[in-house]
Amino acid sequence: MLFGKACIFGGRARYCVVKPLACLFTTSSNMAKSKFEYVRNFETDDTCLRNCYIVVRLDGRNFHKFTEQHKFAKPNDNRALGLMSRSARSVMEELEDIVIAYGQSDEFSFVFKRTSTWFKRRASKLMTHVASQFSSSYVFYWKEFFGEDLPLLYPPSFDGRVVLYPSNRNLKDYLSWRQADCHVNNLYNTVFWTLVQKGGLTTAQAEERLKGTLAADKNEILFSEFNINYNTEPAVLKKGTTLIWEKRDETVTKHMKLPNAEEKEVAVTRSRRRVQAHHCDVIGEQFWEEHPDILEDDNC
Repeated sequence: MLFGKACIFGGRARYCVVKPLACLFTTSSNMAKSKFEYVRNFETDDTCLRNCYIVVRLDGRNFHKFTEQHKFAKPNDNRALGLMSRSARSVMEELEDIVIAYGQSDEFSFVFKRTSTWFKRRASKLMTHVASQFSSSYVFYWKEFFGEDLPLLYPPSFDGRVVLYPSNRNLKDYLSWRQADCHVNNLYNTVFWTLVQKGGLTTAQAEERLKGTLAADKNEILFSEFNINYNTEPAVLKKGTTLIWEKRDETVTKHMKLPNAEEKEVAVTRSRRRVQAHHCDVIGEQFWEEHPDILEDDNC
């Protein structure tokens, strides 16, 4: 609808046509149906295949430099491992469709249940949400583990990938692969840094000494030369960290009013799902038998 209005030009009255203010702007709904909408056709459909476990694995980007700059203890820094686990727990608490997560060193894998519909199963959405939540949590909880004496010098970053596993066997083999990798890397790093820190070798000499050695050889070096029994090393270093959901009873005290208007403290126990950390073997069957609710039926 148009409106008439008297306007003054050069001292003479003129009749002007004025459009309503709303006509000067285009609504968002009209924009969505504009001629530019065709650009959406360039988007790639990255919907993950149904009935598959979705695994998002994060790895620290250029963490060799990051650990050097922040003076991480060698071969393992318990503060850094604790921070990784805390960040991973934050991701699981944000995305409750993650049924299990496994981490070691500077990596963490998050497993979404095979029936998950989060973000319409779009790989890019799942990966970016996990990566951003983990990275921001790593920065947010830094002081909790490193204190004020070791400030964060620059932002850490993590790259991610999405892999689908169609069966329980495939998923268990994937987690077994990551845990086997944890053992191999930790054994090597333990011997390597023991040779450097206690044996007086340079890093180049230690690398040359370990070239071609097997696991038994490395264990022998630790025991015969440094009286270190690798089997007694903390499980978190040898097995990594497995995070799962478990029910825990929590007792809180509540104040209740009695009929005579008096108040009484009453202990109330409730069962809640919490993310719990385990440092155990996931290659064998015992872990899966003790936690049968993690895996879904292969016939779903």
